[in-house]
Amino acid sequence: MNLIPAEYYTNIYYQFILLMMLLVMAQGSLKLETSQNLSVKKVFGFSIFMIILFYMGLRPLNYRFGDMIIYDRQFQTYASGAPLKVEKDALFEYFKFGIAQVASSSFFFFLCTILYLVPLYLACKKFFKDYWFYGFFMLVISFSFWTYGTNGLRNGIATSLFLYGLSKDKKFVVLTILFASTFVHRSMLLPLFGYVATLIYNNSKPYFYLWIVCIPLSLALGGFFTNFFMSVGIIEEKAVEGYLGEFNQAAEGVELNVGFRWDFLVYSASGVFAGWYYIFKQKYQDKLYLQLLNVFLFCNAFWVLVIRANYSNRLAYLSWFMLGIVIIYPLIKHKFFENQHQVIVRVIFAYFAFTYIMNIFVYKL
Repeated sequence: MNLIPAEYYTNIYYQFILLMMLLVMAQGSLKLETSQNLSVKKVFGFSIFMIILFYMGLRPLNYRFGDMIIYDRQFQTYASGAPLKVEKDALFEYFKFGIAQVASSSFFFFLCTILYLVPLYLACKKFFKDYWFYGFFMLVISFSFWTYGTNGLRNGIATSLFLYGLSKDKKFVVLTILFASTFVHRSMLLPLFGYVATLIYNNSKPYFYLWIVCIPLSLALGGFFTNFFMSVGIIEEKAVEGYLGEFNQAAEGVELNVGFRWDFLVYSASGVFAGWYYIFKQKYQDKLYLQLLNVFLFCNAFWVLVIRANYSNRLAYLSWFMLGIVIIYPLIKHKFFENQHQVIVRVIFAYFAFTYIMNIFVYKL
């Protein structure tokens, strides 16, 4: 029996990360590279990882977690002896079927949380080495982090796997993992196409231009693009209608506002501005960072075109899952300021503030 009522579960998570944010701010006066700071952050970061793992992984089965109910029904169908049925996302379907033969749905959801969190942890360790805490913390305070660990499980696991793949050195390994992520959730074909595009051309200017041009195109012809992508199957209208028919979109951390989402565009623009500042203002050059940024711009530009679509936040997440890394990566890898650690803490706080305000005060989760 879960001791915390489901209606308070999400709110408690955001109060927890608020407390963690205050502790990070309290340590902002320490020099970034000192052993004192790094040892504290190592313990602090691993503690946050373990707390989230068990808190999220052992959450109660409840309609407030949206798709969790759907996954449980599918799991119970397999557990009762139904044959494997693979219509899409074969890797996730085989995983769900296999666990249903040997364990309970509670164990299945805990494993999903492991598959969601561990790749993010490993990716940050590879990207940032001793400074991994800052990248990992940016991910867990992201606007949609909690949602895609408790509701959109396939999306969350697939994007974590994708980010882990990007952290690998050998191109064959990278492409193998990225390709595998599309069999967890086929929407990952969009970021996969974005990554392949960076292999062909990795200069950021065209990607910035693409993102900017998509805003007036969406304002003028947004309905056309939404209908077009639905007609070719990139946006799954039946799936969207199914979700909306059965669950309140509050489980997504959003409201069903059909229209041009300026709030979401501003959130996305924080990554666009950060990339512009590092590359063009500070002349920062790093091949991997350029790829991360360009994949983000590519995917987010697509979302801008269909920003009016119901449930477009699920399309936005195909770029948002890497937004925290896009913003923080250069600040960890290169020294721009004398008081670099204080700048990092301020950036993290600004990023956290959007998450906290939107989820607690706007959507009242």
